[in-house]
Amino acid sequence: MTARALCCLPSGILILTAAGCDPVVSIAGAHFPDWLLCVGAGAILAALCHPLFVAAGLERELRPLPLFYGCLIAMFALIGWVTFFSCA
Repeated sequence: MTARALCCLPSGILILTAAGCDPVVSIAGAHFPDWLLCVGAGAILAALCHPLFVAAGLERELRPLPLFYGCLIAMFALIGWVTFFSCA
């Protein structure tokens, strides 16, 4: 396995084992856990932030990049979950 594959392995295992968590959101008859939608939205938002960091010249300061972007995805996902799915 390459280093990149080993880096993604714990995340993949976590996603697969946590797939049974509730609550569930129904989209066009398919049922998805809400955290999965939040992680997807977080990944999209982090991808949209990437060109902004490059244009501002900040990306060279944000090391290590996999850790930074992983935390950025987690931040967006958690904000989305608290905003839309939190019961409190």
